[in-house]
Amino acid sequence: MADNDQMEGGADGVEAAAPAPKGKLKLIIAVVGLVAIIGGGAGAWFLFFKGGHGEEKHAEAAPAAKPAVFVDVPDMLVNLVGLPGERVQYLKVKVVLEIREEKQVEAIKPAMPRVTDIFQTYLRELRPADLNGSAGMFRLKEELTKRVNVAVAPNAVSAVLFKEIVVQ
Repeated sequence: MADNDQMEGGADGVEAAAPAPKGKLKLIIAVVGLVAIIGGGAGAWFLFFKGGHGEEKHAEAAPAAKPAVFVDVPDMLVNLVGLPGERVQYLKVKVVLEIREEKQVEAIKPAMPRVTDIFQTYLRELRPADLNGSAGMFRLKEELTKRVNVAVAPNAVSAVLFKEIVVQ
């Protein structure tokens, strides 16, 4: 009988020990789930309620800024530099100048022949490889912006924007 008591005691000890880890595991999972739900709820609250008020403040400040003014540059068609014996490739470009203030437009318009000349001179020096990819387009845009600002100084152009670029 003592053996039975020890076995029963041993069995009770095993049964008592087994639920404890399962209970702790369930408790840990429940706590992690609860923290995740609370964190998700807090994140959603900040995103939808707090973030919405900040956007309204920015939206109110935006109309105070003056809209940009755009000036068309005459379309240009130039041949690109190539190796002797290669077929000639052409570049057709339609460009718009972005200007910050309306009053600068009248100061820039008389300089348009100079801007066209500077653009044509630069574009005729390009190779087809110079225009490959978005990096080539970005470099071209930056170079044209720099050159147009030299031509229209003391006025300034914010950016040169491409309406159309065709390499044939």
